[in-house]
Order: sequence, then C-alpha cells, then structure tokens
Amino acid sequence: MANENKTELKIELTPEVAAGHYANFAVIAHSANEFFIDFVSVAPNMPQAKVQSRIIMTPENAKNVLYALRDNIAKYEATFGEIKHKVPKNQSGNGGGDLPNPFMA
Repeated sequence: MANENKTELKIELTPEVAAGHYANFAVIAHSANEFFIDFVSVAPNMPQAKVQSRIIMTPENAKNVLYALRDNIAKYEATFGEIKHKVPKNQSGNGGGDLPNPFMA
C-alpha cells in the first residue's frame, strides 16, 4: 500500500516565528528554478515599505501552496461568506491613497 512508507513529520514552531509578521502586500517573482515571495507591510502615504519576510521555494512547492491556499479560501468562504475586494465609497480604482492589490488584474 502507498501509505505504508509514510513517516510522521514533526514541525517545530519557535516563539519568535510563532509571533509572525503582518503583511498587506506581496511581490512575487521567479527564475527558472525558484519562486520568490516577498511579504511587505505597506502604510498609506508612506514613501517606503519594509519587506517582512522573503520565502523562496521550488516551482512545484509554489504550485502546492497555490492549491492549498485555494482550498483554504474555499473552506473559509463556506464558513464565513465570500471574501470581497474592498473599494472605498465614491471611488473606483486605486487613485486615492488606498493600498494597491498585487493580486487584482
């Protein structure tokens, strides 16, 4: 059977990592062998933003994360309702200081 060779993976989460970092923006780039995801904290009307964390992974793992995120978003929306993109009232697009969304085309 396929499950006979599975081993248990113990994952350690240190207190420093468990605290996490807040990010409201992501920059994604890739090379032939890796995907680079920079998680950034952007504040309105500030000329600079700080990268909170950079994750580098293989294309296969990036695709696995895509599928896992898609599955978790579907479960979230089934429980809490659809996640909708927020646009300020009386405003369309990105012209009034709101944060850009790198995931919107």
